[in-house]
Amino acid sequence: MLPEERARPVQGQCKALGGDWSRLRAWRPSPLVGASLVAHGCGVAALALQPGSWAHILALLAGNHAVLACGMPPRSRLLGPNLTRLPHGVALTFDDGPHPAITPRVLDMLDAHGARGTFFVIGERAARHGALLREMLRRGHMVENHTHRHPASFAFWGPWRLRREIAAAQRAIADACGREPRFFRAPMGLRSPMLDPVLAAEGLALVSWTRRGYDTLSRRPDSVLRRLTCGLADGDILPLHDAPSRGAAVGRSMVLEVLPGLLAAMAALGLRSVSLPEEPGGAAGAMPARAGAPASQASA
Repeated sequence: MLPEERARPVQGQCKALGGDWSRLRAWRPSPLVGASLVAHGCGVAALALQPGSWAHILALLAGNHAVLACGMPPRSRLLGPNLTRLPHGVALTFDDGPHPAITPRVLDMLDAHGARGTFFVIGERAARHGALLREMLRRGHMVENHTHRHPASFAFWGPWRLRREIAAAQRAIADACGREPRFFRAPMGLRSPMLDPVLAAEGLALVSWTRRGYDTLSRRPDSVLRRLTCGLADGDILPLHDAPSRGAAVGRSMVLEVLPGLLAAMAALGLRSVSLPEEPGGAAGAMPARAGAPASQASA
């Protein structure tokens, strides 16, 4: 389905959920993307005027694509806005969930420390565990978009396929918990040059991180914790994963080994755990003082 064909139903859904359709941002290309669009337009015009120069034009465009690739790494802003730090506080973010055996334990750990988390969930998993998503929101955490199926080739897709994947996750998450996400994180943090206009059309802001611990790759909790806490400071955004770790026993995850030490390190430094800001450039929200029921009581 084309974006134009989806625009009216999604607008209605957004309003039904209490959203504000006017908050969708107009897309403005970054300087690098704008220059790339000009280069492609000039290449097409030159090819029409001088067909024999196709080899030079092709070389020029290949060089342009090589430059665009420099903007694909997770923390880059060359291809558009990218939230990598906050005005204050530390944002603990969790990708790839929800997982019925791991996410409830993460929620209980956060509650025990009065901490707030942001969960970038996969749409297919959200659809299967709606009660767990609602429990996250009930406890004051955020539920955001991490694609519908977490495809490994996501960063190399075209705009129509990107839009379908992201919109499917938006619908699945909204149907599961009654709230549309406001933020998006790409699989492995890698972004396509075509991602920013798609996010603008869906009303989403891209979030990456300040530093990461590689908890999906490392088998040593001390190494993961050291990477996350080295230089830990106010404004950091830290990624973890509330999903089974590679090679771990069933129901086990590196996050369960690392999170207690990370929360203790934050407390020792006097750092607050905060949510992402309501607006991408706004202030982050602090965790309200409250007690939650054990997350293990939430059913899928």
